[in-house]
Amino acid sequence: MTTVIRVDGMMCTHCQARVEKACKEVPGTTEAVVDLQAKTVTVTGTAAPEALQKAITDAGYQVIG
Repeated sequence: MTTVIRVDGMMCTHCQARVEKACKEVPGTTEAVVDLQAKTVTVTGTAAPEALQKAITDAGYQVIG
């Protein structure tokens, strides 16, 4: 399963790494890839979207939509 989440506040590779790390720590995540231009993170695996959104918010970023 693939989940795409729009994230506000990511501006650099440091932000990219923080969001990817936060998503990868959610149980069920196989892979997390950030696209800085599109302001999205694409997560592969069985992680619940709500858990991913909470992890992103806890990392200091805002989930859009």
